[in-house]
Amino acid sequence: MNRTPSRPLTEDEIHTLVDDQLAPDALTALQTRLAQDPAAQATVTKWRRQRDALRSLHQHLVDQPVPATLMTAARQTAASQQDINQWWRWGGMAAGVMLAFGVGWFSHTAWQGERQPSSTLARASGAPDFVRQASFAHAVYAPEIRHPVEVTAAEQEHLVQWLSKRVGKPLKVPHLAAQGYELVGGRLLPGEAGARAQFMFQNAAGTRITLYLGAMDKSGAGADIRETGFQFRADGPIPSFYWIDQGFGYALSGPVPRDALMKLAEAVYHQL
Repeated sequence: MNRTPSRPLTEDEIHTLVDDQLAPDALTALQTRLAQDPAAQATVTKWRRQRDALRSLHQHLVDQPVPATLMTAARQTAASQQDINQWWRWGGMAAGVMLAFGVGWFSHTAWQGERQPSSTLARASGAPDFVRQASFAHAVYAPEIRHPVEVTAAEQEHLVQWLSKRVGKPLKVPHLAAQGYELVGGRLLPGEAGARAQFMFQNAAGTRITLYLGAMDKSGAGADIRETGFQFRADGPIPSFYWIDQGFGYALSGPVPRDALMKLAEAVYHQL
């Protein structure tokens, strides 16, 4: 007696098999059909391998207890809930994941202090928010593989013209080849005082740094914005050097040692 062939498994049914999301009776029924569907068998095998590979990725980190320094830094960062909520809306889950890894990184290094290369200048009251936003922007977009920027370096002329128009100031992309970094591209971002720009650079090791810039907020608490020399801050997920010049803020952010980040910031400052 010939057995009537069963209908091929759908993609959703294959997913439920791979994810082990079935009751025993339903599982038995699907496995019976799977035995008659060689194409589905191959897909199940392939997807299970991918699942196991993903589960094993960084498993040694997942199994470790959360460091006390990370918990402290996370609570401090959570105090700025407005910034976190804003970047969560823009960056989705990537912001939360990179916040966890970024906060752990900078709290472990425990950087403190600041540097002013010229005369003592007043610290702008609006600068901390500006730098945190630059840090969150880096944390959201730097890890991206396929879409780290809106416009790539191949269209640099268009990128500069577009961002210059949106931020209301002629912009210039610094050249950091001497420091080992090449332009990846850039994107447009929102800010309290209007549009802001982000330029991303990458070295041969794949490390990325970002230059975030835009007009500072001159209303309310930030009305006394004044120029500053270099300031170092590490109260966001990624440490940054920043400065303010003629009403524009600049922040260079990246997961690199403080001295290296300072030298990069100086190179950017002299070119701009």
